[in-house]
Amino acid sequence: MTVPAFEEYEPPADCPCAGCARQRRASSRGNARPWSARLRRAARGPRRALVLFTAAGVVLGGGAAGAVADSTGPAAGGPAPSGPVGTAQSPEPEAAQSPGPEATQSPEPGTPQGGQGPLYGRPAPVPAGGAAPELRSMSRAQIINRAKRWVTAEVPYSMSAFWSDGYRQDCSGYVSMAWNLLGNEWTGSLAQYGVRIARKDLQPGDILLFHNEADPGNGSHVTIFGGWTDYTHTHYVAYEQAKPHTRRQATPIAYWNNSSRYVAYRYRGLVGATPLGGTPVPVPLAQHAVGPAYPGAHHFTSGADNQYVTQIGRLLVERGAERYYGKGPGSRWSEEDRRATKAFQRAQGWKGAEADGMPGPQTWRHLVNGTGRNIPRTARQAPATGSAQVPEYPGRGYFRPGQSNPHVEKLGRQLVKRGFGKHYTNGPGPRWSEADRRNVEAFQRAQGWRGGAADGSPGPETWRRLFS
Repeated sequence: MTVPAFEEYEPPADCPCAGCARQRRASSRGNARPWSARLRRAARGPRRALVLFTAAGVVLGGGAAGAVADSTGPAAGGPAPSGPVGTAQSPEPEAAQSPGPEATQSPEPGTPQGGQGPLYGRPAPVPAGGAAPELRSMSRAQIINRAKRWVTAEVPYSMSAFWSDGYRQDCSGYVSMAWNLLGNEWTGSLAQYGVRIARKDLQPGDILLFHNEADPGNGSHVTIFGGWTDYTHTHYVAYEQAKPHTRRQATPIAYWNNSSRYVAYRYRGLVGATPLGGTPVPVPLAQHAVGPAYPGAHHFTSGADNQYVTQIGRLLVERGAERYYGKGPGSRWSEEDRRATKAFQRAQGWKGAEADGMPGPQTWRHLVNGTGRNIPRTARQAPATGSAQVPEYPGRGYFRPGQSNPHVEKLGRQLVKRGFGKHYTNGPGPRWSEADRRNVEAFQRAQGWRGGAADGSPGPETWRRLFS
């Protein structure tokens, strides 16, 4: 057989084949280099445009021509594609396009996630007769404070594990937790709980969401916006769940990779800012979906035992009724529940039959949507008269994730003794846990503290008051 010879070849300007015709149309729009320029450039690189000339090619030409026709369109000499010059094929959907060079510039780990589902260990909520998602009213401060909980606890990243609060330990589970959603969402469903906004309008508590529809497990991610780092607005403080654990760090807007594909959203159930020492300023309920419908007065009668009693008890505790419960709210309606409900009703300014301690539709609506006034706190406890009554504070280092020591167990037992042990399932132990942190937080909130002063980390003043 004759040895093939290779040489560079530039097609004539009037070549009728499909590939050259498409190239001429693209060139006429200014979107591509002419063939000659492209081939000259290719000749300088590792790839060269080559055409095989051989005597044997004359014999095999029929088969080769057929192969070319199958892969590139009509064979040379065939009709050119029909249609006006300048018409291009429809572009692929954005989600299917290559993420571009920026996707390779970041050392950030992947963030695979789980799908939609209820909170771990709890039944899935049943929508009240409609498709609109149920929302709980949340202020920006509440969203950020919830986000900080996982940062403090350094919750490990996992697409299959769940934290003690029932939320999945991945990026979308983290946002579901911060927004206080009724279940675990994913990047493909979080948008329905928000309103799309411009990036320039971002404020703390908003999110930046990228859902890769073509391949959700590849690149999809969501972060919580915590504020701009400076006036240039090129970086922001991101709260996010990524490997190895929850973190808070300065991040380029919108993210290290796929930045142009992130969309900003604001929580639909957002309420006005809470003034220092004041009560939340609610958005009218008509402006966003409300919580579960009122189940009926018969669920709150003497001896009633059901999930609604447990739910309303926990909501009352969150609104300042801790002191009315000895061991925490349960599923059986009790005098403790009635007194706590009455205190909440009186906090709204209601009197007489409106504050009888029996949860009606209006009481329920305020509790499940986070509106209305909280139960006033009692006066702060006076300092102990003798320091010998209070054990020496050991230091914050003993109360961090992973720490195991006698001080943790002593703290836990005192919390239970003071009526703040409702988050324990097996009783306090020597290893610091999320249950310890949440019980400490409840105690701190009972002192009237808010924000960073009620983060669940026991400081010297928390320790002193707890043991006084």
